[in-house]
Amino acid sequence: MANSKSATKRIQIAERNRLRNKSYSSAVKTLMKKYFQAVENYSASPTTDNKAIVEKSMSAAYSKIDKAVKRSVLHRNNGARKKARLAKFLQKIAPDS
Repeated sequence: MANSKSATKRIQIAERNRLRNKSYSSAVKTLMKKYFQAVENYSASPTTDNKAIVEKSMSAAYSKIDKAVKRSVLHRNNGARKKARLAKFLQKIAPDS
């Protein structure tokens, strides 16, 4: 347990930051999974509707990754690696996209 007022405050701040970081990390993982599922659906039946869903989910994932990097939840290299992984997955499934 903390012995000083400042140490107690640091514990509270660390807990607040941990929960915020956890929510961003969870959201990034969820959006990436949704994107991968959308790309799988697009590869199974390449329609314009499915392509629009892929682009929308890619945009949402990129946005959340960028926000996580901006707030120092992810390191910028980690964010870049995640975004490259998303783009590479689409290129592997649908090279013309």
